[in-house]
Amino acid sequence: VAICKPLHYGTLLGSRACVHVAAAVWGSGFLYAVLHTTNTFSLPLCQGNALDQFFCEIPQILKLSCSESDYLREAGLLVVTACLAFGCFVFIVLSYVQIFRAMLRIPSELGQHKAFSTCPPHLAVVSLFFSTAVSAYLKPPSIASPSLDLVVSFLYSVV
Repeated sequence: VAICKPLHYGTLLGSRACVHVAAAVWGSGFLYAVLHTTNTFSLPLCQGNALDQFFCEIPQILKLSCSESDYLREAGLLVVTACLAFGCFVFIVLSYVQIFRAMLRIPSELGQHKAFSTCPPHLAVVSLFFSTAVSAYLKPPSIASPSLDLVVSFLYSVV
């Protein structure tokens, strides 16, 4: 909004809209955490409860589960999560397409340069976030190793 319609920024994104967006993000994050926590705590663990990780990550906990139906329920929730994350990724890509189109319409070269210079830091963070998430959750089991899982989950949690 700030780049595509700069003169309308104050009217489109007032304090009320910011509160609504923040409430939606916090609410969906809380719902996501509650769903995974209740599913995870209901899993029967038959291989002990020690993980080779520095925090309890869901795929690592699923490896300790001995109930196939509970495992499939949590795996289904992870699939829904992956679909939502893909939707967010598509939204981010479409947003950047709109931003780049608006920046190319800026008449001065200096203005275009200023607008383009704000994008690389955000793109770097978004790409680092999605690449660590993909490598943490979508890598084939044939290349899985405990040390690699630890490094990737650490990177994912830092970002």
